[in-house]
Formats: sequence, structure tokens, C-alpha cells
Amino acid sequence: MKLKKEDNIIAKSMKYKKIKPCKHLEPFIHFYWELKGNENEEQWERVFPDGCAGILLNVGNKCLTDNGTFSMESGKTYVVGAMNSFKDSYIDYDTHLIGVCLKPATFANFYNFASQNELTNSTVELEKSNSFIADEIFEDPFGYFDHFYLERIRKENNLLQSELNDIHYSNGRISIHELAKRNCTTIRQLERNFKKLVGLSPKEYSNIIRFQNALSLIKNSKNNRSLLDIAVECGYYDHSHLSNEIKRNTGLSPSLL
Repeated sequence: MKLKKEDNIIAKSMKYKKIKPCKHLEPFIHFYWELKGNENEEQWERVFPDGCAGILLNVGNKCLTDNGTFSMESGKTYVVGAMNSFKDSYIDYDTHLIGVCLKPATFANFYNFASQNELTNSTVELEKSNSFIADEIFEDPFGYFDHFYLERIRKENNLLQSELNDIHYSNGRISIHELAKRNCTTIRQLERNFKKLVGLSPKEYSNIIRFQNALSLIKNSKNNRSLLDIAVECGYYDHSHLSNEIKRNTGLSPSLL
């Protein structure tokens, strides 16, 4: 398995671009993206968990994902659930994917679907009524997405926005007990809501945000800081604890990031 380490989302050798949605959709959608394979290189690409779900349309040939266990067919639309570990996909020269990265807990703003924890770490084909129309998307895919989601908004609020804000503000270091207390709810209700709307427990989601913060510090430190310093800043017990979390989330040691 050949893995690229230059970027935790996608290797630089791929033709990858992303764009923000229209202003009205910004509370619900991180960005739209398009990925095309490189005619000179075929490889496995690894994505790290970020707590987000997504929707994508395969407009190229078959594409293997979910660590090689699932094949996405051409012309079909798929939902990709939030992950609590890394995921590998095989990017061939004729791979062409177009997709939407949703913000956490916003899937229910557009789709009437089962609890998100049924989609965790999985890629599932969407029924035709919820799918993108491949024949209409080529001329202006990002404009198509804006139009598609503006027409599909079922509700304007995110039921977990306050809790998500608390987690991000603390870089994932807030305790679940404190999180429940601040938001006037119980730990049990918090667990139910996160699994239903995000697909992860609040603890899993917090750990991902803490890991992403540590990952950013490691990549931007330019070897000026020790792993122990970063571990302490991010709330890990020691550098071994951080190393183990990086290995679990990426399958790689810190030196390979």
C-alpha cells in the first residue's frame, strides 16, 4: 500500500480543489470539493478523522474506499459517515469524485435518515430521491450543490451548536461532565444526541478535535518543539500518549506525518 504523507486530506500529486458554499449555507457546509486522479500515478490515499460526514458523487470509474472493502460505482451518490479512525481509498488515473463536506451534526438539516451512528466509518449509497443528478452537475458542480442544498434545508438550527462550540473552543480538552453541565443537560442525553446527529460519542468527537489540534501544531512547528511540549499543551499525559493517539487516528508514527 502506497501512502502519501504530504497532506492529511489528499496528496499534492492529485488534482484537488475546494470552494466554500454560498453564504446562506456556510452554517451547515464546510466546503465543496473535487478530486481527479493523476494519469501518471495510482495510489492509496489516506484520510484522517475530522468528525464530519460528507456526500459525494462518483463521476469517474469505480473507486475502492473503506480500506478496500467498498466499491463506489460510477454515476452514484454516497454518504460517508463520520470516522473515528483513518480511511484509505484507491485513487486511480480515471478517478473523479465531487463532494460536499458537511459540518458536524448538520446531516439532519438536509436529510431524513437513520441515526448517524449507523453510518460511522461507512460509505453507503443514497437512494435516488436523495442523490445528485450526474447529467446536470458537470457544467457547474459547485453551483449545482448550492442550488441542491438551498432547496433541501429542512431546518435552520444545529441542535448541538453550543456543545460543538465548547469542544472547539477548548481544542477538545473539555470534560464530558463539564460539557453537559454548561449546556444544562445530562451526560446520557449528550451521548444520545451526539450519536444520533454526529455519529460519534461526545468523548470520541472531543478526542478527534484534540488530535487535530496536536496534528496542526506538529506540522507547523518545523521541528522547533518537542513532541512532549506539544503533548502537554494539548492535554495528553506525555509524548507516548500523544504518539499512541496519532497512531490510532492515522496509522502512522509522528515522524511520518
